[in-house]
Amino acid sequence: MVTKLDLYKVFCKVGKSKSFSKASKELYMTQPAVSQAIMQLEGELDIRLFNRTPRGVSLTNEGSLLFEYVNSAINLINAGEEKILEFKDLTVGELKIGVGDTISKYFLIPYLEFFHNRYPNIKFKIINGTTLELCDLIKSGEINIAICNFPIDDHSLELRPCRDVKDIFVCGDKYKDLSTEKISLEEMVKYPLIFLEPNSNSRKYVEKFMTSKGIKISPEFELGSFDLLLEFAKINLGIACVVKEFSRDYLEKGLLYEVNILEEIPSRSIGVCYLKGVPLSLASAKFVEILSSANFSLNDSI
Repeated sequence: MVTKLDLYKVFCKVGKSKSFSKASKELYMTQPAVSQAIMQLEGELDIRLFNRTPRGVSLTNEGSLLFEYVNSAINLINAGEEKILEFKDLTVGELKIGVGDTISKYFLIPYLEFFHNRYPNIKFKIINGTTLELCDLIKSGEINIAICNFPIDDHSLELRPCRDVKDIFVCGDKYKDLSTEKISLEEMVKYPLIFLEPNSNSRKYVEKFMTSKGIKISPEFELGSFDLLLEFAKINLGIACVVKEFSRDYLEKGLLYEVNILEEIPSRSIGVCYLKGVPLSLASAKFVEILSSANFSLNDSI
C-alpha cells in the first residue's frame, strides 16, 4: 500500500533531480511507477506540481511552495530516525567538543579514550579555542559542548563543574628558597613573573584575586602555552603561575618548586558547558554524564 508519505518522498526526489528517470534510479523504482506516484499526488491535491518537457521536469510555482515544506518535513523525519538509531547503544552519531589545548592534554584525553573504547562508532570533532571563543561556538551551534576553565559568567549556558583545580606559583632552582619560607603576594610580585596571556580565563581569575588584595601584576613574560610556563620557570626566567594538578610531573621530579605564599589562591573548577534549554544529543549527554560523575573512575574502565 502506497502511503501519502511515500508519495511525498517520491515528489521530493523528483523535485531535487528534476528528472523522473534519475529519481527512479535513486529510489530503486521503475520510471512508470515514479510517474504514476506523481500523477496520484497531483490528483489527490488537485493541482499540477511539475512542468513536463522533453528535457526533463521542473516544479511549478505551486510545486515549489509545496517542495519547501515537504523537503523540510522529510529532513526532520530523517533526523528523527537518526536520533532513534542513537538509542541503540550509541551506534551512530558525532560529538563536537570545544576545548583548550591545556585542558585537552591534562584532563580530557583519558575521557576521550574511555568513551571511544565504549562507543567506537561515535565520531569526534575537536575544536580548540579560548573559553570565550568556545562559549561563542556553543551559541552558534558549531559545537555541542565545551570543556572550559570556570568561572564563566554567561546566563545562556548550563555549567557543570567536573574537577577542582588550584592555581599556584612555581619556580626553578634559582628561586628555590621561595619554596621553604612563607612569602607574601606583595613580596612575590617583585620577582620576574610568568603568566598566560591576558585573554586567558585562568589568567583573569588569578589577576582578579590579586587585584582584590590590592596587588597589581606586571609580568615579564606573557605566554600562549601552559607548557611554556613550566619550561620558562624551569630555566629560571621567573616565577610562573600554573595549575598545580597539571604540573605534578615537574613538581614530583624536582624540576620545579611550589612557592610558599601566605595567601593561597582559592580553588576553581574545570567544567563542561552547553546551551541552556537545548536538549543534548544522546552522545553529548552520555559524555557529559561521564565527565561530571563524582563516582566515575577512569582506572576502572580503561
